[in-house]
Amino acid sequence: MQDAFRVFARQASAVLGTAWVFVSAILVIVVWALTGHVFHYSDTWQLIINTGTTIVTFLMCS
Repeated sequence: MQDAFRVFARQASAVLGTAWVFVSAILVIVVWALTGHVFHYSDTWQLIINTGTTIVTFLMCS
């Protein structure tokens, strides 16, 4: 099980470390920021970006 996770984490890191994914991440953050006023900067609105960045960071650091 540990080896399977290690393989998955390395592949995820390789994919998420590309320039295209970086640009996509910037676009997601910009869209997220621009929608803040629509959702009244709610806790759920903040939780969406926090959860996404936590998952990506966890996978890249594994």
